[in-house]
Amino acid sequence: MGAILAIAHAVAWAQGDDTQAIVHAMKRQFDRPEAPLSVAPVTVVDGYAVAGWLQSGKGGRALLQKTQGNWFITVCAGDGLKDAKVLEGAGMSVVTASKLSKEVVAAESRLGADVRQRFASFEGFLTVGGSNADKAHGGHHAPSGHAPSGVSAH
Repeated sequence: MGAILAIAHAVAWAQGDDTQAIVHAMKRQFDRPEAPLSVAPVTVVDGYAVAGWLQSGKGGRALLQKTQGNWFITVCAGDGLKDAKVLEGAGMSVVTASKLSKEVVAAESRLGADVRQRFASFEGFLTVGGSNADKAHGGHHAPSGHAPSGVSAH
């Protein structure tokens, strides 16, 4: 029983560490004094994460991937990042996509409807890049909508 608790604590600590790294990476890239970035909730599964973000009255979700120990934003989108089929299309396994989808929905269910609506307001998919993730996603996402300050469509 003690070994199981130790493993559970190690997993929780590691996930908390990943959450902090994701928030830090997103804020480092997009936070501005005149437009602070709020990042929450962050859901992490098997080297992938979905993070909700709010900035200057806008919002959306970011899909991140852990590559060589660092987290990189690969796509910004809206409700599509809650859909397991969309997550599969981003390169994750069926099992990981299904689990991440369910955990994102569960994490966001604790938020107010107004916040969820701002996450959903992001239109389309915007490839952000920053790692080899662009190659994995094939650059097939059509840019539209809005993204955190400093993100441009390509």
